[in-house]
Order: sequence, then C-alpha cells, then structure tokens
Amino acid sequence: MIPAELSGITLEDLIPHRGRMVLIDDILEVSSSHALTASVMNAAYPLVEADGVQPLIMIELAAQTAGVCNGWDRVKTKGIDSKQMGWLVGVKRAHFYIEHIPLGSRVVTRSENSHNYGNLREVASVLHLGDKRIGEVTLQLFQV
Repeated sequence: MIPAELSGITLEDLIPHRGRMVLIDDILEVSSSHALTASVMNAAYPLVEADGVQPLIMIELAAQTAGVCNGWDRVKTKGIDSKQMGWLVGVKRAHFYIEHIPLGSRVVTRSENSHNYGNLREVASVLHLGDKRIGEVTLQLFQV
C-alpha cells in the first residue's frame, strides 16, 4: 500500500535498494520529516536463523524507512527525475528489546529526522511488533 500523496511514485523512486534487499512492504505515512513503514519478516531476509530474524535487521529497517522520508523530500524539492543517491549511514545508538523477530510477523518502523543540516541528518527510529516496542535506533546520515 502506498498513501495517495505517493500516487505514481514507487518505492524504487525513493530508496536505492533493489531485489531482496528491499525490506519494506508498505509505506503507511510519509512526509519530509518522517516515514512510517511496515515489513513482514520472511525467510529471504538476511540474518534469518531457526528462531527468526536477528534483531540487527532493525538497523536496516530504520535506514530504509529514513530513506523513504528523505527520498520523498528529494522528489518534492528536486523532482522525480532528480539524481538518486544513497546515504552513508552511521549507527549512533541501537537498543534491541527482542532476541529474534518471528518469521511472518509484521514490524512497523517510524523514522524521523531529529536534526537536519543539509546533507547531514540524524534520524530517530522506533520499531514495533504489534503494541510491543522491539527496538530503538539512532542513525547519522550523510549524502555526498
């Protein structure tokens, strides 16, 4: 599902990931300052073990969700044909409150630009499995 304001814009227009490295299934909300996405854990994901997906995957879910909002900002300000570049991502902080994320479960990720200094952004992300908070990730993004 893609919100109405994204009509005609695909996930590939917003983030540089392709193929099995696209971990987002649905964009639930998007603005220039935040995005809310949903991802269903599946066996094709990296970091899958017998008990489910390792919580380290939450860093990538946070980064891709941040990419949705920052990609949306780029499309709105520079146009759909603007040069799409990825971001260098540093993990400032990560807290995981679950040992494994069960396969088939739906994780909702909210990423919000807490600081925006042009090509440098700090992003605060919170991840939920149902009503349970399963992780918090703070990223630092830099785009050349």
